[in-house]
Amino acid sequence: MPQSYVRALDLPQVIPVFPLGGAILLPRGQLPLNIFEPRYLNMIDDAMAGDRIIGLIQPRGGDPALPGLSPVGCAGRITSFAETSDGRYLITLSGVSRFRIAAELPSKTPYRQVRAAFDAYEADLAPPPEEPDFDRHGFLDALRAYMTRRLLDIDWDTAETAPMEALVNSLAMALPFEPAEKQALLEAMGLMDRAEALTALLRIDAADGGDDAAPSIQ
Repeated sequence: MPQSYVRALDLPQVIPVFPLGGAILLPRGQLPLNIFEPRYLNMIDDAMAGDRIIGLIQPRGGDPALPGLSPVGCAGRITSFAETSDGRYLITLSGVSRFRIAAELPSKTPYRQVRAAFDAYEADLAPPPEEPDFDRHGFLDALRAYMTRRLLDIDWDTAETAPMEALVNSLAMALPFEPAEKQALLEAMGLMDRAEALTALLRIDAADGGDDAAPSIQ
């Protein structure tokens, strides 16, 4: 049965974290992950035996073996799990709520754990209402210019009709922005803030030409 969280206090205070550069998770978003490092296989084992919650967070400089962590990440619940014949785990993380790291804790586990502060992001636990001021036409125009430049494509019928949160968050997660840009999208306080930031990134990239065209938006 799916776990339901209503208040920030319903979420675990201490969570394991999975540092992954260039990837963000957003509330109600779904992120497939291929887990193969032994320490993270251990993390998934422990999470599956408990509340299935892990925090996805971007590393930030420092020692590659023990990088700094960005101040804000997103907790997700493992909602799909499969094991391959060569011992990898294929999981899907479903976004629950963003959190701010209150402290990193000493741990005897091979993976890192933090005390997570969810209070500032309690609104993440409920889907937001559709924003009446969302300029979908302007947003889609910026998206078309970006996708054309990057030689990418999406289901435009879905883009024109999808709820604002599903559209904005899925693109923020999937499009190949730089890690710092991804982090800015994650930390945007409200959905309208994220939509405006995403629109600006799309327009800047399309105007500048961006990097070399990418073949997909995995």
